[in-house]
Amino acid sequence: MDRTPARLACVAVGAIAAATAWGMDFTQLPDLIPGRVRMENALWLENPLGKQFKSASRVVVADLKGPGMITMIHFAMPQASIATPKEYALGRDLLLQMYWDDEQRPSVICPLVDFFCDPAGLRDEVNTALVNKRRGYNCYFPMPFRRSARVELIYDGPEPPGERLWQMMPCYAYVMWRTLPDVPADQGYFHAQWRQRAALIGKEDYVALGARGRGKFIGWNVTVRRPGMPNYPVDMNEKFFIDGEQIPSVEFQGIEDSFGFSWGFPETESVFPLTGYWPFMQGATAYRFFLGDAISFEHRLRVSIGFGQHEDPTFREQFSKPGSMLQLSSTCYWYQTEPHIPFPVMPPAAERCPAPEEPFWPDKEELPSPDELSDRGVRLHMLCGRPEKEVIFAEQGFEAVARQGYAWTGWTLPVYHCRADAKEVAIELAVPASVAGTLRVYVIDPDRFAGGRRQKVLAGDREAAICEDFVSGRWLEIPVTADETSGGKLTVKAVNLKDTGNAVISIIEWVDKAQDIPVPAGAARE
Repeated sequence: MDRTPARLACVAVGAIAAATAWGMDFTQLPDLIPGRVRMENALWLENPLGKQFKSASRVVVADLKGPGMITMIHFAMPQASIATPKEYALGRDLLLQMYWDDEQRPSVICPLVDFFCDPAGLRDEVNTALVNKRRGYNCYFPMPFRRSARVELIYDGPEPPGERLWQMMPCYAYVMWRTLPDVPADQGYFHAQWRQRAALIGKEDYVALGARGRGKFIGWNVTVRRPGMPNYPVDMNEKFFIDGEQIPSVEFQGIEDSFGFSWGFPETESVFPLTGYWPFMQGATAYRFFLGDAISFEHRLRVSIGFGQHEDPTFREQFSKPGSMLQLSSTCYWYQTEPHIPFPVMPPAAERCPAPEEPFWPDKEELPSPDELSDRGVRLHMLCGRPEKEVIFAEQGFEAVARQGYAWTGWTLPVYHCRADAKEVAIELAVPASVAGTLRVYVIDPDRFAGGRRQKVLAGDREAAICEDFVSGRWLEIPVTADETSGGKLTVKAVNLKDTGNAVISIIEWVDKAQDIPVPAGAARE
């Protein structure tokens, strides 16, 4: 092996470069610094009963006297999650709180699982530069304190203290810290705050943090989802308003770009030391640590997620409608001077759970009843692309099947669905042979995809209409003769007339004759 000074120097430089790339600096490891490493244990059976969940739902994990610095915190997995992993997992009903220098309000308050970049506790493994999880939770944020530090766990779920609660909670914890001669005046106190909120993001931004004092923002993890829906927007900007700015001086254009990705989040999870993503239910979790580029503030900082000032107004319109509610959550990490302003009130444990997977939560999809359809002469009613069931009404002899075109459900109520295809959508209708009636086709272009759709609609081989500028929707009423259905079938098509974008169909009806049928707000009828 080559052990020349040049070779060894290259190895050393390479190691330092690798550490720096991870946002860590190992060059101080050889320093013989003053102070002693100490640790406090809690939760396990060897510790006093007052430090276990058998006797209380609030446990002080560590109560330290300064000056000093916490360097690592570890929590073991609950016994129940190891013994019965399919039946139990730790969720958001356990809070982590930290207090510095005898303060009355915590500087850290967060569901324990979210603090460790595991929102709602859904993952087996987390692997970042500063927190990780795999059969245990570990964090490495430096946390200096001058007089005192207190680390607490608070369970506020329905289980009373006792053996079962002990099995449900982390079974062991330790806090490692170093005594210091003093803490420099320019070192801030560690803070972390969790929030969750439902928002019509077209009307208002989601606010992740409002801080006052002198400090710096060093990272966060965020979830975004449309409960019950398999898609969500990524066009929101991440805005950092520093020291009272009206226009943010730090603004990322696109939520996925702010976490290091582009053109939406990847199809598969991607975990790196400082940035990462993985699916969260039907939405997304992403994290980022700002180490070399921490966002400093002298007086205040406001962090929010919302559409940019110059974003296409279609997005604001689309995500201001009923049924377009997003649920976002976030854990922000930052350092600042004390005192800090009071945090928002932590919701009860039940309200911290992710919203149920119900389409359009908290709104509801309203469907016409069979009696309503029958009373106005409808024989077939198809909601193209609807995930649960497309044909919601069909009298004997009538049916509909999509022969070409994929299902899309990315719009908002009342018409959130369609069949779409880059070339043409084809829906084959089965009808009684030689039946005459009126074919009704509803098309809508609410997102003006690729600059606005332009398409031709056909009933069989006959051109029925050229559709463009149908952002608010259009009903086409197409008389069909007995000759056109002599074979018992009729194919409805929408053909894309542009080189980009796609063609869409959202609703198809067959009625005995044209009726005075209510038209959705803003929709045209032909």
